Amino acid sequence: MTHSDVVVVGAGLAGLVATAELVAAGRRVTLLDAEPAASLGGQAFWSFGGLFLVDTPEQRRLGVKDSADLALADWLGSAGFADDGSDRWGRAWAEGFVDFAAGDLRSWLHGLGVRWFPLVQWTERGGYLADGHGNSVPRFHLTWGTGPGVLEPFVRALLDARREGLVDVRFRHRVTDLVTTDGRVTGVRGDVLVADPVARAVPSSREVAAPFEISAAAVVVATGGIGANHDLVRSTWPASAGRLPARMLAGVPDHVDGSGIAAAKASGAAVVHEDRMWHYPEGITNHSPVWSRHGIRILAGPSSLWLDADGHRLPAPLFPGFDSLGALQHVTERGDDHSWFVLDKTILGSEFALSGSEQNPDLTGKDVRLLLERVKPGAVGPVEAFAEKSDEFLWADTPAELAVKMNALSGTDRIDAAALERTIVARDRQVETGLGKDAQVVATAMARRYVVDKVIRVAKPHRLLDAQHGPLLAVRLSVLTRKTLGGLHTDLEGRVLRPDGEVLPGLWAAGEAAGFGGGGVHGHRALEGTFLGGCLFTGRTVGRALGA
Repeated sequence: MTHSDVVVVGAGLAGLVATAELVAAGRRVTLLDAEPAASLGGQAFWSFGGLFLVDTPEQRRLGVKDSADLALADWLGSAGFADDGSDRWGRAWAEGFVDFAAGDLRSWLHGLGVRWFPLVQWTERGGYLADGHGNSVPRFHLTWGTGPGVLEPFVRALLDARREGLVDVRFRHRVTDLVTTDGRVTGVRGDVLVADPVARAVPSSREVAAPFEISAAAVVVATGGIGANHDLVRSTWPASAGRLPARMLAGVPDHVDGSGIAAAKASGAAVVHEDRMWHYPEGITNHSPVWSRHGIRILAGPSSLWLDADGHRLPAPLFPGFDSLGALQHVTERGDDHSWFVLDKTILGSEFALSGSEQNPDLTGKDVRLLLERVKPGAVGPVEAFAEKSDEFLWADTPAELAVKMNALSGTDRIDAAALERTIVARDRQVETGLGKDAQVVATAMARRYVVDKVIRVAKPHRLLDAQHGPLLAVRLSVLTRKTLGGLHTDLEGRVLRPDGEVLPGLWAAGEAAGFGGGGVHGHRALEGTFLGGCLFTGRTVGRALGA
């Protein structure tokens, strides 16, 4: 059995940041991960690279007026923290994170060489009253290089430290248990898995080569959430929100299965808010899958009609890009496994984007020439590829023809052709007025007051039945599992707590495994850009606290 000052379990973003801080403080670190070296960086590699930042130079150049006070008000309005004390640590982490997002986060990353796309995006717009869910202003800063661009300085730091003998990195080491001695976590044990040369995120072998055990003064759990474990996701989904369907897509690789959280819980750690999750209702099946049930999220502008499985519009303000969880719960409360976007070719070209580093080669590859294609008419390459290859993208010249194709894909007759046409015509009449009473039409027109939306994100309002903007398009949307909002209960240093609220000595947690801080920094709803940011914040906090 070997010994280390600190064992960090999980080589995703939070684990890498914690390791970098610990190495900088002179600690001897062993970094373990069950996956092959090709998957270094974990889920963050596949992300769009968006960060929630507040009152930045990028915002100010675009005329966006933001502040830490406004951002915190938005956060609290979205989180819905309980007043009974159960959200004490989550709320405290939220206040700290907003200060971080308005303060050190940008300058810290900028000093590490990270840069951002200058056009700040407006996600999770809410659409409720002033104290409700949503971002009052655009805050979603796309990293130049997307997820890999966020990871790059921390991967580089790890590889440099490894070459210098300052950190012991062990891939194919799956932790199954935390070792406890007299009530203190004193190490880890598990299985060394056989070598497997699979590519990044491809499911790897679970064949065991040998057992291992490492003792340590402290263990950091940074193993992510439960998003790929659909049985666990379904069993912990709140009954008050209906039921998750049997057919779902996965927005994370297979290894994101909750095993690290389970191992910590078995050692005496408290896990809180397990029924809080952040999944998406706008998933489509990846035509070129990497992991099991691989899905991609559509990042849609506000113009598409969002219809339930019976062809009825979702209620206001459940428009594309306004309230992801609200739209998801509307679907699950109905007991459906899908919903629909209905739009036209013009809206597809202006408003459809796809989440993920691999779906945005211009931003990921830092290719300015390719990036300029976004301002031209028509959809970007990856969107065009889905429109051509996916059987979930249905084209038609008339609502009647579209309804036939929608029913054929779902294997039902739930879409009534005449009702679909009436819905589209009613919407088009509102657009023709130039004003209108339809909340979505009004919200779309208002969005174009923001220069970024007007230039690259929101199509000029027009009738869906105007032939020059056709043909019509329906896209079947499925539930896409992604993030765990609850997790290991931690204090403000990242020390894991026991069910009685006392510290479990020797155990720390960071990233999604800790609910991005305190076992639930987001409360019930997120504002986007806060997941990578939460990994950065918790990883840095834990690393510095342990390093001190």
